[in-house]
Amino acid sequence: MPKRFFNSIIILSFAGLLVWCAATYLPDIITISSTPGGRNLPIYCVETEKPQVAISFDAAWGNEDTQTLLDILSRNNVKATFFMTGGWVESYPEDVKKIYEAGHDLGNHSQNHKYMTKLSDEEKTKELMSVHNKVKELTGYDMFLFRPPYGDYDNQVVANAKKNNYYPIQWNIDSLDWKDYGADDIVKRITEHKNLSNGSIILCHNGAKYTKDALEQVIITLQDKGYEFVPISELIYRDHYHMNHEGRQIPDTE
Repeated sequence: MPKRFFNSIIILSFAGLLVWCAATYLPDIITISSTPGGRNLPIYCVETEKPQVAISFDAAWGNEDTQTLLDILSRNNVKATFFMTGGWVESYPEDVKKIYEAGHDLGNHSQNHKYMTKLSDEEKTKELMSVHNKVKELTGYDMFLFRPPYGDYDNQVVANAKKNNYYPIQWNIDSLDWKDYGADDIVKRITEHKNLSNGSIILCHNGAKYTKDALEQVIITLQDKGYEFVPISELIYRDHYHMNHEGRQIPDTE
């Protein structure tokens, strides 16, 4: 009887240790972002009192307008964020250097512009780190902003990005410039968008037909509304934040 009692004590103690370990360590593993509903969301926009917005360009094809975009940004003293695929980096290495030297953010848009949700965890990492290493070799810069191709993500894509020291970034204003509706449409769609507010992130494409024709008017109009353009790296919080159900990054309060 004493032996059986002693064994029971050991079993209960071991079970208690397991419960303590789970309570102590599991939150650090699963709390990737404090999002309601258990979803891991990328950053769509940022909660801030500052009248700041960020404009971004996905670079997956073409470079005919890249220099024009850089000239317009420079002329208006605006810093932007360029999300580049590995193929684009390989095709236009000098443009990558120009973007970096002009003081803009370099962002990761994956190596091959695949649907990330369809890849294994190992394949996701390869898509991220392949282009990461190419840009690092070209510029010496370690990218830390990642935009999933097609805006395609799930919990695993977000978790993988964070595991590889990346902040996953989406947008809350889509210019739809790739649909080639014209420059006026792009200007109106961005500057009159219902989501436009402090902390907005704007999506454009460097290879879209009318983006270069719309960019300066977009900048002037938003500046006239009182907004300051900053790169995404300056807009987001690096730590002490949580996410709401809209993908809005919110700073933690003491």
